[in-house]
Formats: sequence, C-alpha cells, structure tokens
Amino acid sequence: MSDSSDETKSISPRLGTVLIVLAGCFWGSMGIFVRKLTEYGFDSVQIVAIRVTLAAMIFCVILLLTDRKGFVIFPKDIPLFLGLGFGSILFFTVCYFTAITMMPLSTAAILLYTSPVWIMLMSVLFFREKLTGRKIIAVILAFGGCVLVSGISGEGVSGIGLLIGLGSGIGYGLYSILGTIALRRYSPAAVTTYTFLLAAIGSLVICRPREVAAKIAAAPDPGVLFAICLLTAVITAVIPFGAYTLGLRAVEASKAGIMATVEPVVATLIGVLVFAEPLTFIAGLGIIMILSAVVILNLRQRD
Repeated sequence: MSDSSDETKSISPRLGTVLIVLAGCFWGSMGIFVRKLTEYGFDSVQIVAIRVTLAAMIFCVILLLTDRKGFVIFPKDIPLFLGLGFGSILFFTVCYFTAITMMPLSTAAILLYTSPVWIMLMSVLFFREKLTGRKIIAVILAFGGCVLVSGISGEGVSGIGLLIGLGSGIGYGLYSILGTIALRRYSPAAVTTYTFLLAAIGSLVICRPREVAAKIAAAPDPGVLFAICLLTAVITAVIPFGAYTLGLRAVEASKAGIMATVEPVVATLIGVLVFAEPLTFIAGLGIIMILSAVVILNLRQRD
C-alpha cells in the first residue's frame, strides 16, 4: 500500500484546480480520436477497449517505475477498485455509447453531464461536504451551459434510454467519489493503475477481441493505426485521469465535477477549429456559463 500523506501536503488547492481543468481540456479532445478510429471500422465499445487497455498498460509501467509498492493493495479494498474500474470507468462509457445509439448525441451528452449534480449529492451524503449557495449556483450554470453547448433536442427519448443516459452521468460522477476514498490510502498512480486494469479486463470481455484483432490486421497502415491508438490512450485517458485523480487530493469532489465540465467547451472549440463546425450564439452562451461556473468556484478557496 502506498502512503500518500506527503504527496497530499505538496498539492495546493490552486494546483488541484489547474489539474482538474487540464483533465477536462484533454477529455474534450476525445472526438478527434474517436472519429479517426471509427474510420478504421471500430465500433464505440471497441474504441473504449483499445483506450482503457493501452492506458492500463501505460499506468502499470508508470507505477512500476515510480512506486512498486503501489501494486500492493489490501484485500478489503478490492471492492473499492472494482467499483472504480467496473462501476465507474467501464459502466459510464458503455452507458454513454449505448445512449448515443438510442437518442440524439446532444441528448446523450446532456444526460452524461448531469454528473456534477450526482457528485454534489453524493459528496454531501458520504463526505458531509457543505452544500453552499455558491456550489448550487455553479452547478446550475455548469449544467445549463452543457445543455446549451450540446444543443437542445426535441426528439423523444424512451424510458430505458433515459435510465441508460442517466446511468452514464452517475457512473461518470462515481469516479470522483470512489477516487476520493481510494486516495486516502493509495497514491494517484496506484488508484489509476488498478482502476484501468479492471476496466480493461471488463472491456475485453464485451468488445469481441477477435474482431478487433482482425480489424487491426486488415489495416492498410498498421503503424499509423498503432500511433492513433497510443495517442488516444495517452491524451484521452492517461494524462487527464492522472491529472484529475491527483487534483482530487486538493479539490472537493463536488467542485471537481463542476470544473471538469470544461470538457464540452473544449470539444466544441475543437469542432470549430479542426472540423470547421459552426459556433452558434447559443453554444457560445453555454461556453460562457460553464466558464463562469469554474470562476465562481475559484473566487476564494475557503468553503
């Protein structure tokens, strides 16, 4: 087991905020890599499997080089890491991509970004965090901004689709809650390593590995494909989850969940700058609302 007390003292709230926002920025680039891998014929679940499996391997190497004792965990904490790997990372990604197939992408994204609400409620329940007026205003701004950025769709959503979409938001938020608990006893490197190891094992069960191998073998440019897969893991998983997990040591889970909503802001800006997608007035207003929520949370660091 890794002793994390020294590391915790070295992380200031300001640095924690920077790490959380940085994580959201990197997550916002995911669309670039998903579109590239889709061109090679991989479906969403297979892309998830590639992403978390390579990330797990990289996290293992990092932990091996920096803290070999981090591979040792108490048996009583196995359910905690199962919750992080299966209940959070794998569950929310599968729910999210399933929701995408059942409803408009904008609706699925809005349901995913109910996560700050769930994080706030769970933080109050489990960590007894103070439910301040500032947090409530920030979460309203962040969620409202996500709705505007994602776009409001009037198309019908089935009851099952709604539950699956909300499941993605709950699973997404669960990482902040379980991660905060795990960080009390383990280093960020150990937490991310075991989380992704278990998520990778689960993803390999459901991604049809033989089909994935066949698509890789049939790729006309295997070197380029490998580079894209590696960058997908590093940029959308290793860096952001490493930064977010470290940031959770200095930032309350509820605040972190709101700050991470910069992800759709970055995704929208990438769509405009990289894919020449139009930026509407409504989306611009949503971006301002999300950034305002982050600013409100960081006006002072006392609550």
